[in-house]
Amino acid sequence: MPIDAKTLGGRIAEARSRAGLTQQQLATAVSLGRPAMNKIENGLQRVSALQLARIADELGVRIEWFLDDAPPAILSHRNLREPGAASPVIDTVIERIVRDVEFVLAEDKKAGLVTVDPFMRPTTNAEVEAMARHARSLLGLDDQEPVKEIAKVVAPQGLLVFALRLGADSADAASVMLERGGIALVNGDLQVGRRRLAVAHEFAHYLLADEYAVDWRVAESLDPESWEARLDRFARALLLPEPGVTGMWNRCVDSGDDVRTAAVRVASYYRVDMSTLARRLVELTVIDHSGAHLVRGARTTRADIVELNLVVADELAPPMLPREYELAVLRLYRQETISSARAIDLLLDTWEESSLPPLQPLPEDAIWTFVR
Repeated sequence: MPIDAKTLGGRIAEARSRAGLTQQQLATAVSLGRPAMNKIENGLQRVSALQLARIADELGVRIEWFLDDAPPAILSHRNLREPGAASPVIDTVIERIVRDVEFVLAEDKKAGLVTVDPFMRPTTNAEVEAMARHARSLLGLDDQEPVKEIAKVVAPQGLLVFALRLGADSADAASVMLERGGIALVNGDLQVGRRRLAVAHEFAHYLLADEYAVDWRVAESLDPESWEARLDRFARALLLPEPGVTGMWNRCVDSGDDVRTAAVRVASYYRVDMSTLARRLVELTVIDHSGAHLVRGARTTRADIVELNLVVADELAPPMLPREYELAVLRLYRQETISSARAIDLLLDTWEESSLPPLQPLPEDAIWTFVR
């Protein structure tokens, strides 16, 4: 449905505010006068397609942002934000992903996300630990094994994980609930251990049915009673289950490993960084704070990898799109529901056009079938 000039102008004004620009700055950037920009934003002057394209490019949004209604979770998030506050990069990127995923889900009949029943919100550390055990059971994991390839493990529960480079100063991760299922976006510029921790943290938001969450510096909260700190603890408990971690640590020490060697073995097996392992061992009272200092200072070397026969995995290396989503886009392309250009766009420009599969030529009578 075409939108009226007032609605379009309001969306331009909103995008400008989120980008932290004044009317004058935007007008100058797109070669307009400020009075003209003021009229456009107030719906008193229509904007041409070329002008709209320039505005979209300058504000770092896509044209459909102005023309289509945003998903409900995005709208709700915007309404809660301070008007005029600059929008983090991750907000813009995940909004694009939400729009793309919802388009694919609507067009591809084979694509479908499940939705899990929301978990009760934990109010104590004991409840956080119980929630993590429940979540591991949901993922088909026992109380000993590591969470391997966490993006693949959470996908059957309806959470699609994307990992893209967002910059060192961007947020760690964000997640959005969809009508069915949800999306998590992880900053691919983080180290692998922190990327995995961020996914586990977003999985907590998803299980609790949090509509929209943007998380900065996961697992660095200084207030252990804060809500985000509880979700950080959930993330550690999901990746480092108490029986498994405690048992493996004690076996390492009993066999003669020093703290550093035990830390290297356990962190490698559970695929976490040393800071996450140290915090988990302290909260499980396996080591004290001086031991945690030693664990945090440990670094896995090439010699460790060879001598301890460690497995090196670079999970969530950017760009990484969920396989289920890539398959759905390819089905739409093979069915010629979308063009090659649209397929590459939906794949977030992480694919080359030459990587798309060749299409089967249409039968000679296809045109007559079409005409009938």
